[in-house]
Amino acid sequence: MENQQNPLENPAEKYPKPPFPKQDQPAPGTEGRLRPQADHGEESYKGSGKLVGKKAIITGGDSGIGRAVAIAFAREGADVLISYLDDVEDEDANITAGLVEAAGKKAILVKGDIQDEAHCQHIIDTAVKEFGGLDILVNNAAFQMARKTMADIPTEEWERTFRTNITAMFFLCKAAEPHLKPGSSIINTTSVNAYSPSEQLLPYAATKGAIQNFTANLSQILLMDGKGIRVNAVAPGPIWTPLIPSTMPEHEEFGKDTPMKRAGQPAEVAPAYVFLASQDASYIAGATIPVTGGRITI
Repeated sequence: MENQQNPLENPAEKYPKPPFPKQDQPAPGTEGRLRPQADHGEESYKGSGKLVGKKAIITGGDSGIGRAVAIAFAREGADVLISYLDDVEDEDANITAGLVEAAGKKAILVKGDIQDEAHCQHIIDTAVKEFGGLDILVNNAAFQMARKTMADIPTEEWERTFRTNITAMFFLCKAAEPHLKPGSSIINTTSVNAYSPSEQLLPYAATKGAIQNFTANLSQILLMDGKGIRVNAVAPGPIWTPLIPSTMPEHEEFGKDTPMKRAGQPAEVAPAYVFLASQDASYIAGATIPVTGGRITI
């Protein structure tokens, strides 16, 4: 007999399918202007105490996948520091902080550019000071811009993509390591582009391949050194966030090329981060969980 509280649902039909309305947003985009609105689990995510007492940092935590992870972590019992870029994202960041606080947990907002190593150190220092420690680091913030040819990619854009997506990850992990006790967790956001790179996202896809290798390598280093810190990654496929219409001119058909024929929602990605952060994943390190709508990552 089907469970009436959790009825089965065809995953291909669960959320809106393309075409999406054409929309113009300057990067990095905001949730308020996104159409259709994304689902971050505001109404659906139910916690079960998997992260009670934990202290977490989420970069890019104001919107998109970061917001969904912040909601899920808070409802699982974690305090959350939300790192975000600039004034344009203030409203999104404050909404996310409010959702964390509504779950009864502490929310801290830290604004600034993670390309700067000193700012990355500031993020870690703030979490340790305000929370009294650090248990989970989610490296989620990223920059991308679609370009049709390599000649169209400005050198400064290539450098910004690498400095934001992978160099900042090194800065943050290096600053966090002294504060992470055995049992702590680092979770990096890679992408299906690490396995199947988009021809329009050359710099972004290259950084995601680097993140894949960085994750696997660092996981070995921290375990073999006896640190007891697990490092893993999540590889989202096409997920509907403000970054998409603000960086991809042909976003109307976004997600159509997956076997499910639709884009994923941030709420569908967040449980993977919860799992990897929790003790349910105590024997998992150096792994990547794909959340791709059926796109293959082998």
